[in-house]
Amino acid sequence: MRSEKQGLSESEELTVRKPREDASVRIGAARAVPAVLRSLGANPAEVLAEVGLVPELFDNPDSRISFVLRSRLFKHCVDRTGCQHFGFLVGQQAGLHSLGLVGLLVQHSPEVGNALRSLVRCLHLHVRGAVTNLAVCDHTAMLSYSIYEGQVEATDQVGDGAVAVMFNILRTLCGPDWKPVEVQFAHRKPDDLRPFQQFFRVPMRFDAEQNGVVFTADWLDRPVAGADAELRSLLQQQIDALEAAHGGDLREQVRAVLRTALLTDHARADQIAELFSMHTRTMSRRLNDCGTSFQRLVDEGRFEIARQFLENTDADIQQIAVTLEYADASAFTRAFRRWSGTTPSRWRAQKGRANQ
Repeated sequence: MRSEKQGLSESEELTVRKPREDASVRIGAARAVPAVLRSLGANPAEVLAEVGLVPELFDNPDSRISFVLRSRLFKHCVDRTGCQHFGFLVGQQAGLHSLGLVGLLVQHSPEVGNALRSLVRCLHLHVRGAVTNLAVCDHTAMLSYSIYEGQVEATDQVGDGAVAVMFNILRTLCGPDWKPVEVQFAHRKPDDLRPFQQFFRVPMRFDAEQNGVVFTADWLDRPVAGADAELRSLLQQQIDALEAAHGGDLREQVRAVLRTALLTDHARADQIAELFSMHTRTMSRRLNDCGTSFQRLVDEGRFEIARQFLENTDADIQQIAVTLEYADASAFTRAFRRWSGTTPSRWRAQKGRANQ
């Protein structure tokens, strides 16, 4: 535990990062938006036009929109329909078939563990702005989804949809006998639990650190039915070519891994540099060439995690401080004031009023 994280100077405010043009997502997992709007009695063309989109965008699963715009769309759909689980309804309709080449690669992996590691490694080709992670501890495993892009609305809607998609993916890979131990949501408990209970039929935990699906680790050794090794090899070649052409800069890659590393206390510079098979000084130099620094990315990551906790959960300040490895609430409050210019309590109150 630290008494206070070192980072920005006392006079430097860390504002919420502006959305980046390259933070985008394939429309695949959101193709059900028009159909869900229609089922709720709304006119899809009208609702989409209000955020600058057209229904034809959803005809092609390879269409891309910005991560921020998709999040704004989900918030607008909730406002227009009054359905507080809109993102969840959209996510229920998605799965491996929504992920293009990445989904096919996952589906033709030899075992479930290989499949999920391929998903984690290659999902950046489908979405930039969020990251998946597979964590194994003792006899349980957790597939999680975390948003690291800044200035994103409706993270609860996006997270709910992602949990439903992960659930569908795991059921496809493991077969109909698979059942998770628990599903987790990084937001407060909704007023109406029935849609979630009817779909998952397993224990649910809200106000969690991450959105995820927890299951027994022995499923990782399960062979994937129908996997074709030759087809997988061809798919891997295509994905390798895509990664070479669109791999992204080191700054984006570090942001992605920091989201999980900060929650597991594995975010030291040497630990992150090791993930990229480089020396800390080399990573520092390359980040400097990208116009940033490792410490600034760490502070951005902590601020983004803290912001999402304050807006979406009922976790108290002490709980958030412990999650981010601060010694106490006062140390976290000082850091948050340095990042934002205000205290965590005032930030939460202001966001609460804005969402009313």
